Amino acid sequence: MKFDLLNSFLSWKMKKRFHQIELFMKYPGEVQQELFFDLLSKAKNTEWGKKYDFKSIQSFTEFQQRVPLHFYEDIESDVERLRKGEQNIMWPTDILWFAKSSGTTGSKSKFIPMSQEAIEDCHFKGGKDLLSIYCNNKPETAIFSGMSLRLGGTTSVNNVNNKSFYGDLSAIIIENLPFWVEMRSTPNNKISLMDEWEEKIEAIANTTIKEDVSSLAGVPSWMLVLAKKVLEKTGKRNLHEVWPNLELYMHGGVNFSPYRQQFEALLPDPKFSFLETYNASEGFFGIQDVSSSSAMLLMLDYGIFYEFIPMDSFEGTASKTISLSEVEADKNYAVVISSNAGLWRYIIGDTVKFTSTSPYRIKVSGRTKHFINAFGEELIIENAEEALKYACQEHQAVITEYSAAPVFMGARGESGAHEWLIEFEKEPKNLGAFTQSLDHKLKALNSDYEAKRHKNMALNPPQVRLARKNLFYDWLSEKGKLGGQHKVPRLANSRLYMSELLELNKALKAS
Repeated sequence: MKFDLLNSFLSWKMKKRFHQIELFMKYPGEVQQELFFDLLSKAKNTEWGKKYDFKSIQSFTEFQQRVPLHFYEDIESDVERLRKGEQNIMWPTDILWFAKSSGTTGSKSKFIPMSQEAIEDCHFKGGKDLLSIYCNNKPETAIFSGMSLRLGGTTSVNNVNNKSFYGDLSAIIIENLPFWVEMRSTPNNKISLMDEWEEKIEAIANTTIKEDVSSLAGVPSWMLVLAKKVLEKTGKRNLHEVWPNLELYMHGGVNFSPYRQQFEALLPDPKFSFLETYNASEGFFGIQDVSSSSAMLLMLDYGIFYEFIPMDSFEGTASKTISLSEVEADKNYAVVISSNAGLWRYIIGDTVKFTSTSPYRIKVSGRTKHFINAFGEELIIENAEEALKYACQEHQAVITEYSAAPVFMGARGESGAHEWLIEFEKEPKNLGAFTQSLDHKLKALNSDYEAKRHKNMALNPPQVRLARKNLFYDWLSEKGKLGGQHKVPRLANSRLYMSELLELNKALKAS
């Protein structure tokens, strides 16, 4: 009875917030402009505020002219000062938390600063809004009557000084959750923040199969590992048999398309809801707000001011940005943010496409640096995953993980190619026909790719290799990158990752 009352109260509370969401949907320009000047005002007496004279900036144009664009490498020295305990550099309140982010597996770690405002007014607010939107769309929900199973990373004490901390974004959020959220979450913090990934999966499975779980939250690739462990332990056919009141999976971090078919098999109830989020180390940016589309509502009142760079004119920090009001649907943009964590005109590395400009809804289309463009083909993640989805549907295949890289032109001028290493949950009956379907769809999606494939002049047909089971998992394990937000690099413009993967695939097949 008490949980029914709690569910009713929390559902009502979440629906109240939805009216504020409707406000920024209706007045996006006004909300962003007010936020822009509020950020400048709060940071005017910081080191950066004085350097760029924030207090005299009167317009967005003046801001563009005065403050340069930045990648992480451009702010790294100031971030290191913050980690050593200096303050009031980029933001006026103390920065004690740093989200450790590596993007792809092989890149150097980044330590993204997180102020208390960023934690509470962005990341926590995003989590609450996600539930507000869900409750508004599903007024009959009983989600708060059960437990939320969260799958996070780890948090460690900063090795520079013991007053600041770093870890995966998910772990930082878990560490800072209010008590009332902790009461309705499983597993407990001690298990959630365990360092050893395989031991943690075992402990989470053992603990949560005894709970009444109503929602799941975590990165799809790692949630899939946990789900299979739970079914292995219980002997059940699907997750509804383990948790009868399970109704929602909140996911983000990677494109869900390659995983959807496997999750639908694990969660076959037609009433079950999948809800996509766009929550990165730099901020909580988007939430899927309508069930009929996977596009996400751009969240405009989280202390983040947005600019965008059209990808057809992207030149790194020399690029020209446009405001939110200038974006157009179906065009590819790099995202630039200024935030309440002290990131100023920061290029986060993701690219998005707007599916709607009233209200502003987006889909993540790829990365500014993760693509294959060895021959002028400009293949982005969005093309790759749409083509793989098509090929899987055509040949009744299911993909677990994949990576692709160029095969460079030969010394005698032979055409190059794209090499795909794919781990299948369910292999196609005819790999050659699957490869043809992949190639056909890539041509249909990308005119540059199609032009390079014409008569095999610059690009030969793709080469698809079969990865043995758990190859990508083992590769991540070798690098100490299991769990959290670590991801398999989908596309690379060099052969570094591909060479490592092929060697491991060959070595383990031989053994």
